[in-house]
Amino acid sequence: MKLRIFLALLALACFAGAIFGALHDQVSYTVGPEYFTILKFEQFQIDPALPTRVGVALVGVLASWWMGSVIGVPVFGLGLLIPDNGTCWRVGLACIGVSMVATALAAAAGLVLAFVNLTPADTAFWAEIFPLTDPLNFGRVAWMHNASYLGGGLGLVLALVLMAMTVRRTRRQKWGATHE
Repeated sequence: MKLRIFLALLALACFAGAIFGALHDQVSYTVGPEYFTILKFEQFQIDPALPTRVGVALVGVLASWWMGSVIGVPVFGLGLLIPDNGTCWRVGLACIGVSMVATALAAAAGLVLAFVNLTPADTAFWAEIFPLTDPLNFGRVAWMHNASYLGGGLGLVLALVLMAMTVRRTRRQKWGATHE
């Protein structure tokens, strides 16, 4: 039963990562379309015949789904130590939520910091690498994307802490403090 819960949570985490990526990239495309049309579409081999927003969503899915497994394997693996299946399931879902919120907040912070701190001079080098008309917004989107991955790392740590606290509490409740 625990293995089924582990696998179901892992699948949900990957699905959540994919959905997050698709939505995240819709926002970042609005800020800096060239990040996708000049860089990401080629990197992910997106068919140019696709409607642009569909291609953007596909980039987000392909760039993010795997974070569900990076976060999920250690977190849900630790969750296997929870004696009660229902608690394991509920806390696993909470860990997915915590990870997504941390990632979203980090992405938003990265974008805000980019708007506050980046100048055209800071991002001019991008125009030397790519044929850009708007290197400033390209750079802002790059900051947002990098901050998102940092947020995923933070989400992993927070989810591990939540899961570890739950393991400790539930094992104490089931077996008592003397069996730890």
